[in-house]
Amino acid sequence: MPLLEVRNISFQERNHTVLQDISFTQQELQKLVLAGETGSGKSTLLQIIAGLVQPSSGEVFFEGKRVRGPQEVLVPGQPGIAYLSQHFELPQFLRVEQVMKYANTFADEEAENLYEICRIQHLLKRKTSELSGGERQRIALAKLLLGAPKLLLLDEPFSNLDNGHKKLLKTVLRDISEQLKITSLLVSHDPLDTLSWADEILVLENGQIVQRGTPQEIYRRPVNAYTAGLFGSYNLIPPAEAFGFEAMLRIALNEKSLLIRPEYLKIRKSAENGIAGTVKSVQFFGSYSEVEVQLSGVSVIVKTVGFQGKKGDKVCVTVAAEDVWYV
Repeated sequence: MPLLEVRNISFQERNHTVLQDISFTQQELQKLVLAGETGSGKSTLLQIIAGLVQPSSGEVFFEGKRVRGPQEVLVPGQPGIAYLSQHFELPQFLRVEQVMKYANTFADEEAENLYEICRIQHLLKRKTSELSGGERQRIALAKLLLGAPKLLLLDEPFSNLDNGHKKLLKTVLRDISEQLKITSLLVSHDPLDTLSWADEILVLENGQIVQRGTPQEIYRRPVNAYTAGLFGSYNLIPPAEAFGFEAMLRIALNEKSLLIRPEYLKIRKSAENGIAGTVKSVQFFGSYSEVEVQLSGVSVIVKTVGFQGKKGDKVCVTVAAEDVWYV
């Protein structure tokens, strides 16, 4: 039996369909991500799962029991499910240890272990008003975990964090799963956050699930350009402009466009078995460069390491057949 089962959830608000017929399951300890553009329904779905928003139709089951919405209970929320909002709040002017004490259901040793996992031991004597954004978030997370949930719902947990706090939070979430055996479901739109963390990703577009798969499947084989764009840059080459690629790859497109990630394209000096082009621009990003190359009828972006060329250079672009997708 799955830990979480979402069955045919739909939600309408002011004659606008926010979610339409959403169904999926999540197994215990599976790391699941809901990805999509702003307005795709991600946060609303998370709140429905938490029992904080009443769906228009459909049902959510947690550990085999139906999650009741706020119209059915006096106090909204589902026991065993913890929801960390983007707009979490902490009591003002209290010390962190006081906030933790009021929420704690653990023995002292268990609580200390939790504080260590959340990397907040050094913050216990500080007042909540003296914390940075990343520190406040970890305090709010630890406060929720003191209630011993089995499912943790995280709404855009990496937004507005600098790289240091983001990296630390990823480590905390890993340890929560491995050491506390808590299952996590998070919403995010940042590909660097989701691809490296998730076991599976669900892509929402206009309130519907359009693709579900592993990070590798979603990145390398997106179902459409919308999904491709959520997880990084890409080249989309329409059939009318793809004759050079057809000849190089020895394929027939049959009215389909080619979708190629920039890092899968290679720049060669020789035109043999490739497509000749001219460098239009070069942008240096430290560990790599993005080179725009004008081919016959279409320009492409190539992500490459150690490129020494410049605008106007004649080059050759190649790609392996297994690195090309069709949409």
